[in-house]
Amino acid sequence: MAQAVFQSSYLSRSDFSKNSSKSSIIFGSQLRSPTMEKTQLRTLDSVKTKSTVRLKAVMESPGLTQEVVENEPKVGGVTNEAANHFKELKHRFLGFKKDKYLSNLERYQQLSEAQYPKFMVIACADSRVCPSSVLGFQPGEAFVVRNVANLVPPHENGPTETNAALEFAVNSLEVENILVVGHSCCGGIKALMSLQDEVISSFIRSWVVVGSPAKSKTKAAASNLNFDQQCKHCEKESINRSLMNLLSYPWIEERVVRGKLSIHGGYYDFIDCTFEKWTLDYKGTTMHGDSECSIKNREFWT
Repeated sequence: MAQAVFQSSYLSRSDFSKNSSKSSIIFGSQLRSPTMEKTQLRTLDSVKTKSTVRLKAVMESPGLTQEVVENEPKVGGVTNEAANHFKELKHRFLGFKKDKYLSNLERYQQLSEAQYPKFMVIACADSRVCPSSVLGFQPGEAFVVRNVANLVPPHENGPTETNAALEFAVNSLEVENILVVGHSCCGGIKALMSLQDEVISSFIRSWVVVGSPAKSKTKAAASNLNFDQQCKHCEKESINRSLMNLLSYPWIEERVVRGKLSIHGGYYDFIDCTFEKWTLDYKGTTMHGDSECSIKNREFWT
């Protein structure tokens, strides 16, 4: 069928070249003669008619129709399950609107005009450690960015979504506190501690290597511990490394020196629901040579 169309087109072009007086060239394209157009239209009409007949035959044949239906991907169960999930989300949203939004309408109208958060929070993407749920942040109180293993790359590593968020929070929103929150059983830290020397390219590896200094320090200080205990040690060590990496950004260090910004670490253990909080001591922290993070105001919330 397709061959008939191409042959008709080819013959028409041949006849057309013999009768150049019936055509002209505009911007390198030939205008088709009326004879050629009629020939192709008749051929295309024939194609459409035959296609319609074939489609009708398929539709009227129970066997062929059954075969087509059975070969379709069976995703009905997944689709229904997803619909149920969104029904639950709809129920939650409407509950939020009724119980919180409409009950605090003036507050939400203020937030629609501007935000003035006091905190910038860097937390893990893990679904079990939502900082708003764990620490009770309300809308407008914390500017939050979440990534795998709550890592802060150093300034020299170049742009990422994490330091883009930091730049906006510090320079535009002028937050007063940056809080890096780690947690127990962190899959990102486990991936970091499991990295071997051979290079296996992956997005996860390319990201978690940011925490390599914390891994090295953990291996040196906790080599006598088992793997799980080493991971827990590294979960906290990587937080301190991120606190020091924050100081590699000139506009962050400048505000810390001026007393306009404080940098804090936090560790949420969801096994026994405890929280540990501490603050970076800028004066006692060394950034050159054997860098060492000095902390103060350590608290345990149990």
